[in-house]
Amino acid sequence: MKRLFILAAVSIVALAACTGNKQQATQQNVPDELQTKAKSLFGILPKEAPSPTNQVTPEKVLLGKALFYDTRLSPKGNNSCNSCHNLSTYGVDNQQFSSGDEGEKGGRNSPTVLNAALEFVQFWDGRSPDVEDQAGGPIMNPVEMNMHSKEDLEKILNGIEGYKSLFTAAFPDDPNPVTFEHVQMAIAAFERTLLTPSDFDLYLEGDPNALTQQEKQGLETFIEVGCTACHTGVLLGGNMYQKFGLFKPYHEMTGSAKIDAGRAEVTKNPADSLMFKVPTLRNVEKTFPYFHDGSVKDLQQAVKIMAMTQLNKELTDQQAMDITVFLASLTGQVPAEATQKPAMP
Repeated sequence: MKRLFILAAVSIVALAACTGNKQQATQQNVPDELQTKAKSLFGILPKEAPSPTNQVTPEKVLLGKALFYDTRLSPKGNNSCNSCHNLSTYGVDNQQFSSGDEGEKGGRNSPTVLNAALEFVQFWDGRSPDVEDQAGGPIMNPVEMNMHSKEDLEKILNGIEGYKSLFTAAFPDDPNPVTFEHVQMAIAAFERTLLTPSDFDLYLEGDPNALTQQEKQGLETFIEVGCTACHTGVLLGGNMYQKFGLFKPYHEMTGSAKIDAGRAEVTKNPADSLMFKVPTLRNVEKTFPYFHDGSVKDLQQAVKIMAMTQLNKELTDQQAMDITVFLASLTGQVPAEATQKPAMP
């Protein structure tokens, strides 16, 4: 009887300890107020960027990657998609303006291709609705890759046996698979794999230790000063247009030599003057120089300029530093396979 009493007592103690451990674990996983607020404002980066009209298949991705890296998509062989959107440097070339096949400089800074498939439109002025449409723009742009015609590109690719096999595998239901449209779809399928989750996503998933204390302070400051008026959603941007220079002319703050009309150049509507797509802040630590004209190289300076031009607020050095430290937590890992240049067909 005494032995039974001792066993029962031990069981009760063990059960209490187990319950206590579960309660402690549960308490540790309960998101704090900042986590809850951040998750409602931003959300965790999805694992896929699917398209309703362009199914992402391994065959399309394989073809798209080859095309993305191939300089034969430019007449002189000086440019590929990767020239301006270098995947080894976070999808940009870190130049103010990129050089085209003829050596001519473009008029706007090349934005990162990473996570771009999740943005609501493409290009700074939103002239393309998705990455499928965007993929063909630089190829045909005379200042960029300068391919003379779609037919010229199709002729070049049809003359390469390796490409004919890749196109057939990627588009098996099409008797004439080597087309400009399929070039766009394949490159876009590859780009839809270029997603870069970061420590910030781990934090939103519930890990309180995924961010440092200063990163958390920067996140709180980012929210409190009003950056989330534009930089929301899973990309912290990329989901709306906004006028650059709401309170102060941007060119006075950045030292820009030229005033860019922005979206108005596309719509011809004066109401769209100085309107630009709000850029994603994912990997922003690595995607300098900043703004549509690449006029600022330092991220902390860019943060201060944005606060003044868009929010009419002058940040302290500490506030700007904290926000900059937080933004570094948005740096993810570029998929390793994507950065390895493929053997060309």
